[in-house]
Amino acid sequence: MAEQCTHCALTVEGNFCSSCGQKKFKRIDRKYLWDEIQYTLLHTNKGLLFSLKKIARNPGKTAREFIEGDRVSHYKPILLVFLLSGFSTFISFKVTNMQKVMAEHFAAQKMNSPMMNDFLNFTSSYNSLLMLVYIPLFAIATYLCFRKWGQNYYEHVVMNAYILSFYTLLCLVFLYPPLYFLQNDSGAYFTFNQYALLAVPLMLVWFFKGYYHEHSLKAVLLRVLGVLGITFLGYLLIIIVVGVLMFVYAMSLGPDALEYVKPVK
Repeated sequence: MAEQCTHCALTVEGNFCSSCGQKKFKRIDRKYLWDEIQYTLLHTNKGLLFSLKKIARNPGKTAREFIEGDRVSHYKPILLVFLLSGFSTFISFKVTNMQKVMAEHFAAQKMNSPMMNDFLNFTSSYNSLLMLVYIPLFAIATYLCFRKWGQNYYEHVVMNAYILSFYTLLCLVFLYPPLYFLQNDSGAYFTFNQYALLAVPLMLVWFFKGYYHEHSLKAVLLRVLGVLGITFLGYLLIIIVVGVLMFVYAMSLGPDALEYVKPVK
């Protein structure tokens, strides 16, 4: 039987109002709450697991499906990055003890100044937010290199959310287990962590070849090299800016400035 919408007062013929989308009135009872709980848990888990499986198999193809409109079964990419980066942060800093091991490595290299310790504390405390900040920045590089292939900047933001999600999955599966067993050797820990970065170019080629499957591998490779070049220049710029800011902060400490940047014995 037709009812009035409780939101806009129009007649509701089906289960939802055709004007505002309000669900047909249903009195809240035990069955209502149980249905809501089941839907929330099952729908969330199904979307999350579905997206993780698709990303693991072919991240570029998965990103293209989402951007081109096939979204009903996919988890939201920005939310997915936030969840994965939060879990990754917990594993890296609480299980593999990254902050502690890196501090030991910097101490062995005579780089364990209060300034460096503050930097490690900041990155460990705000790692998830930093991951989200990287997405729009890295999207600038990918957009500049792939802009002639049809996607706008905001679509590149979504692409980079999938790239970061895929990279985080790789870290969880292939990087953190070895690091867990290298905790007692800060030098080997640091070296293995650095060598793992060599997989990033290969990951980018695989991703963009999966997304732009109609283009040749050579064309994708050349553009990925451009992305890496722009990223490297941007990384240098960030280092310079951060270095200047930390120097200004150190100078603001007055006589204590030298102690702030001096390695602790």
